[in-house]
Amino acid sequence: MSTEKTSSMGKPDLRYSLYLAVVLGLIWLGNSGHYSGLLLSFGAVSILLVVWISRRMQVVDGESQPFHLSFRLLTYYIWLFRKIVESNIKVAACAWRGQAAISPVSARVPCKLQSDLSRVIYANSITLTPGTVTVSLDEGELLVHSLTESGLAELRTGEMEGRVARLEQE
Repeated sequence: MSTEKTSSMGKPDLRYSLYLAVVLGLIWLGNSGHYSGLLLSFGAVSILLVVWISRRMQVVDGESQPFHLSFRLLTYYIWLFRKIVESNIKVAACAWRGQAAISPVSARVPCKLQSDLSRVIYANSITLTPGTVTVSLDEGELLVHSLTESGLAELRTGEMEGRVARLEQE
């Protein structure tokens, strides 16, 4: 089921292409660090080329460019950043304590999220959090490997899944 909005001529809605160009531009400017005229023009040409290719491939739509989630996604990323820092500290503490503190475990974690986008955001968020990796993503569950049992216990509380679910709520 596609959420793509098309014009009367069957082409993808222009706003998704503009959003893609803006996001790519911000990423390019943030990572470049060089703002001379030549490099800015190379960046602009590169962005236009990527947007053109994406439109030709017909991959520019509401699912690939979910700008309706922008504000909620920003607040989610702030929360996720805090979780990443907390997990880094926990993993470092395990490394300092040595082998006795590490007890690797894999388990299936239920996933009640409905859309493919939210399931992928959830799986990627688990992997971004140090000490845990999503090994596979099935319809109703994820196979997660964790450095410790407490990492899996934290996932089973459902906080991260609940925050991902709220991203797509109206």
